[in-house]
Amino acid sequence: MAISPGSDATFSSQKSMLSESSRSKKFPLTEEELFYMNCRAAYLTVFKSSLDNIISKDQLYLALQHAGRNPSQKTINKYWTPQTAKLNFDDFCIILRKEKPTSNAELLKSFKQLDVNDDGSVLHTDLYKLLTKRGEKMTREEVNAIINLADVNADGKFDYIKFCKLYMTTSEQCLKTALEKLEVDSKLRRHQFGSHIEGSPERDPSPVPKPSPRIIRKTDQESFSNKGGTRSSLLATTRKFKTSVSFTITMGANSNRNWKLTEPNSTKEWQCVQSKGCFFLEENGEIISHQYRMHIAQRSMVYLTIKPLNLSQAEGKPSPWLSVDTALYILKENENQANLQLMCFTELRNRETFGWTGDLGPGIYWLIPSTTGCRLRKEIKPITEEAQLVYRDETGELFLTKEFRSTLSDIFEVIDLDGNGLLSLEEYNFFELRTSGEKCDEDAWAVCRENFDTKKNELTRQGFMDLNLMEANDREGDPRDLWVTLHSMGYNKALELTEACPFVIDIYADKCKPKIKAVHMEACSGQLEKAICKSVVNKGDAKVMDGYENIVVHTYKRDTWITSVIENKSDNKVIIHINNELSKNCVNNRGLDIFAVEVAPKSTMVCQHVMPLNEQQEWIYYCVYSLIS
Repeated sequence: MAISPGSDATFSSQKSMLSESSRSKKFPLTEEELFYMNCRAAYLTVFKSSLDNIISKDQLYLALQHAGRNPSQKTINKYWTPQTAKLNFDDFCIILRKEKPTSNAELLKSFKQLDVNDDGSVLHTDLYKLLTKRGEKMTREEVNAIINLADVNADGKFDYIKFCKLYMTTSEQCLKTALEKLEVDSKLRRHQFGSHIEGSPERDPSPVPKPSPRIIRKTDQESFSNKGGTRSSLLATTRKFKTSVSFTITMGANSNRNWKLTEPNSTKEWQCVQSKGCFFLEENGEIISHQYRMHIAQRSMVYLTIKPLNLSQAEGKPSPWLSVDTALYILKENENQANLQLMCFTELRNRETFGWTGDLGPGIYWLIPSTTGCRLRKEIKPITEEAQLVYRDETGELFLTKEFRSTLSDIFEVIDLDGNGLLSLEEYNFFELRTSGEKCDEDAWAVCRENFDTKKNELTRQGFMDLNLMEANDREGDPRDLWVTLHSMGYNKALELTEACPFVIDIYADKCKPKIKAVHMEACSGQLEKAICKSVVNKGDAKVMDGYENIVVHTYKRDTWITSVIENKSDNKVIIHINNELSKNCVNNRGLDIFAVEVAPKSTMVCQHVMPLNEQQEWIYYCVYSLIS
């Protein structure tokens, strides 16, 4: 039985350790920054660089221990399978997000179930039976190691209160040691993937001089090496790289107005179809969304748009998803689904709407929505009060609260993909797959139609409300299952939609009525990655690594974001170090100012998307790409 350390005590320990340095900063560290700092500290206690890979179970176990976890063998086996050859720093961060620490209170609660006398101790015989016969069984030697701890054992009893205290102290000390080592050895910071703790440009309000775009060569590094400041340290860092190339793009507030999307004058006479969908942010940071097939019967002039869907949020509550960027990639299906040809994408913008106008021939097209992830990301913020979902009246009858009904109505709007005010079985199954992972079959749907309000064999809004009320009644008012549904749909405990972005697609055609159907809901596919790479390579600016003509960095500037793609034409994999420290008023989809990527031979990959933090202000994109190996 392996148990993780307490989150509350660990977090307070980190706060106290960092209090002195944090007070000297104008901006205190956020919980997200503390998380990444803990990841780096633990990783760099085991490895020399964040670019090093974990190549064994023992290394993974040791790194997790330094992060304040105490993983069981089952946990290790979950992440290190027989097929695993290595894990990198990003993988390590994902594991730490999933393996949440256990609090001291939870630890005590587990032992109290065995404490029949309520005296803070458990008989060795009872402890032995529990640990060797239930759950993930421990060996006799492992149990004996616990029983032989002199500080927590006496007279045939195990003092679990002392054990919990000792355990928490030991776990905190592991993490504290790792953080202290990171703080003392400043050289380690230059090997990290992220640089939040050194004051990223996103948080630094001081002006940054506009650097000139050029390739950084050894002679340049020497001439700047003694000038001090961030620029000097940045260039000094590049000396360990084989070669570097930099990009500088200055974007004005609300820049590129000449890219503005304009609707064709005659669209009122064109035939139109609409479909809704949603981007969902997963626990591991992936973004999944609906994907569609569109049929055009004859060659037509087509006008396509995608934009966030505005919902009826309660007054005073934020609508953060309305600022999320959206895009739609249109790929034509040829002989089969595996052979898709990029036709176009929605690169023009009018406020929150992105669109494209052009000629499309008859055939089947795939519509793949995309968002950069710069503004749809995990937010760690305290919820002061959990919303109430259900209540009972004076007779004891159960009802849904007004706030919960409003939220369910918004969810209904999102999953009603065709917007006809009813849920078909196909539409409802997208909801079921998202919230429970299972589909509703025809027999179950027939039962649903018999018991809840339907129209034309489709579920009405009231029927959807009653379905959720039935679930609450089945649990005797316990809202836990309802919260699972809400969290799956992107809502937090305050009923705010923070980890999803609903959108709506409109398609106009002048010669025929297009047909569109949602067919999948999945993470960023290989087809989307290829489409983004192709669009950036075709339309962006390219720079070749000096002395390495097979390594090319492509950068494409759009109205509100910049995308970079790395092309590796060589026969060997390469590792590219990316440094965004001198960018101004920018945020990228990786959430890190400094990171590294591995590019496979003969391949192209999306490196990063960058957007302004504040569109009302000028933003400067300055990035150095350096070849490590």
